[in-house]
Amino acid sequence: MTDKIRKILKQHGRLSRDAETLPEEADLYQSGMTSHASVNVMLALEGEFEVEFPDAMLKRSVFESIAAIRDAISRLTSL
Repeated sequence: MTDKIRKILKQHGRLSRDAETLPEEADLYQSGMTSHASVNVMLALEGEFEVEFPDAMLKRSVFESIAAIRDAISRLTSL
């Protein structure tokens, strides 16, 4: 799952650092991701993992790190 998240971040996150080498806890916004890019990342994640982020999960903290994204997708896929 983490490899897929990194691939999506590389394609859609507009990061100033390589998503492949970022620590899982690194702040993606400090690494260059904008709020606009985070929407593109969210849409790509929904398509890749066949989930839909509910309104309650549409907040910065859910998308601020690879680990946070992985935890959110894990919660959504276990429902």
